[in-house]
Amino acid sequence: MLSDTASRPLVIGHRGAPGYRPEHTRSAYELAFALGADAVEPDLVATRDGVLVLRHENEISGTTDVARRPEFVGRRTTREVDGRALTGWFTEDFTWAELSTLRARERLGRVRQASASFDDRYPVIRLRDLFELIDAAADERGRVLRMVAEFKHAAYFDELGLPLDELFVAELDAAGWGRGDDRLIMEAFEPTLLERLGARGIRGKRVFLIEATGAPWDLVLADGHGARSYDSFVTEQGLLGLTGRFDGVSVGKPRLVGGTQTRRGADAPGAPLTGAELVDAAHAAGLEIFTWTLRPENRFLAGGYRRGTVRAAFGDWLGEFTHIVDMGVDGIFVDHPDLGVVARDWSLGRAG
Repeated sequence: MLSDTASRPLVIGHRGAPGYRPEHTRSAYELAFALGADAVEPDLVATRDGVLVLRHENEISGTTDVARRPEFVGRRTTREVDGRALTGWFTEDFTWAELSTLRARERLGRVRQASASFDDRYPVIRLRDLFELIDAAADERGRVLRMVAEFKHAAYFDELGLPLDELFVAELDAAGWGRGDDRLIMEAFEPTLLERLGARGIRGKRVFLIEATGAPWDLVLADGHGARSYDSFVTEQGLLGLTGRFDGVSVGKPRLVGGTQTRRGADAPGAPLTGAELVDAAHAAGLEIFTWTLRPENRFLAGGYRRGTVRAAFGDWLGEFTHIVDMGVDGIFVDHPDLGVVARDWSLGRAG
């Protein structure tokens, strides 16, 4: 029997371990578990023939070698995704057989040259490949390992006749995960998709992703300019309104440290909560709270934790990471899973 030895917060390999290997590759996911991750997070988008593949976005010019492939030059196009015009190559214009011939590239390669040194070595993989990888890694390590599945652009794919919730159910069944269990966490920026996953009887936690600005695209489509903003969900009343609908929220790191927490009016009645106050309010509403993405490079650290002027150099990542862990969050998304484990252990050691 597998043991569930994960401590809180969960250390979640954000797209695997992209600090060391190109994101969303088999190597990145295997390395994440080898470095101690409790879970990994795939981003899910669909192919033309309804296969869920693992890519940061459905536009793949920056994360694959597609731009260098002469046989696909004619697939370059412009599409409007969630109200924004994008030009490039899109997963929905390829079959899985075609996408499987592409090789992955690290999206943040200019900052992470060590990871980018593995560009073009690993193929694009499917969700069903990751299910198999997690099962094998769990058997090897003798403990429960989890998946945090993020659904990208659900309303957009609905319009194309590729409903991500329906495709996900088929993948669960094919992988032998049934309708899910406590190994599965599902997250999306669109609450409608999360509700549909619940209506399908999929077991597993559902977590609402909160962007820094704007409003959920599904609500914009339904309500236009009157759509609820993301900020409105992270007030005390907004969080209470999510109780019973979802199991948790996941917020960008600037809502906890730096960034949005210092803006004018943050302490006004009804203003979005920040920092430890946000974490405490989420817990008071019966919600778990996760945060993304903890990265050690100066470019991504809050100002007080940067060291020197080289953007790619590591700053005081341990200081920032432990500060966030000390707030009591339930999960941290990290690009370097080993550093997440160190920060968690350091924080728990000090608390003990």
